[in-house]
Amino acid sequence: MGTGTYTPNPGAAPVGRMIGAQTALETRMLLRNGEQLLLTVVIPTLLLVLFSGVDIIDTGDGKSVDFLTPGVLALAVMSTAFTGQAIATGFERRYGVLKRLGASPLPRWGLMTAKTLSVLVTEVLQIVLLTVIAFALGWSPHGNPFAVLLLLVLGTAAFSGLGLLMAGTLKAEATLAAANLVFLLLLVGGGVIVPMDKFPGGVQTALGLLPISALSDGLRDVLQHGASMPWGDLGILAVWTVLGLGAAARFFRWE
Repeated sequence: MGTGTYTPNPGAAPVGRMIGAQTALETRMLLRNGEQLLLTVVIPTLLLVLFSGVDIIDTGDGKSVDFLTPGVLALAVMSTAFTGQAIATGFERRYGVLKRLGASPLPRWGLMTAKTLSVLVTEVLQIVLLTVIAFALGWSPHGNPFAVLLLLVLGTAAFSGLGLLMAGTLKAEATLAAANLVFLLLLVGGGVIVPMDKFPGGVQTALGLLPISALSDGLRDVLQHGASMPWGDLGILAVWTVLGLGAAARFFRWE
């Protein structure tokens, strides 16, 4: 046995390994939270099945599932990247979890990266589940898969920035109330299940500038109507991404 065989070698793990471990932890915590699962999985699934099977809302020509699926996919992104992340991060900030993690070897940007990766993992699971259900209901998608991917990525970035901004500036209770209220309002007025042409002209124009409207309309243009690249909706999401992430980076408070 050579000298130094049991010599301690303290030090932080590589950043990539720390981010991977934190991502796995964040994902497990999210999937074990019943309230978060209700928000991110159960509600979008029920909306898709209910409104596809029951003629409650006039969705125009074609099958209801073809109109509803893109909107529900957009809702799934919003529920995870915005509502769920805002509430979870807000209470972590309140209880001092973020402050303690910020003092760990994992850098703060690494923690935010892990949270973002956890959101992406959850979204992949959501999209796979909703896609399987939509196909079972008779969904017939069209369009460019790359355009769909780009819309989902930009939508995730936009909602993630807004969610972190809310969690990092408001008290946890205020974040809980505001995030759920915004979720309900955008569910009704964001083109998810109610077509935008059902609203008055001026209201329709204003609602069209919201990130949920841009994401749902963009996905619908591609998946239902076969559009190649919805540049207008992508532009709106890009603006919200810059504004949301920029404001979150500037105003986020860790304690």
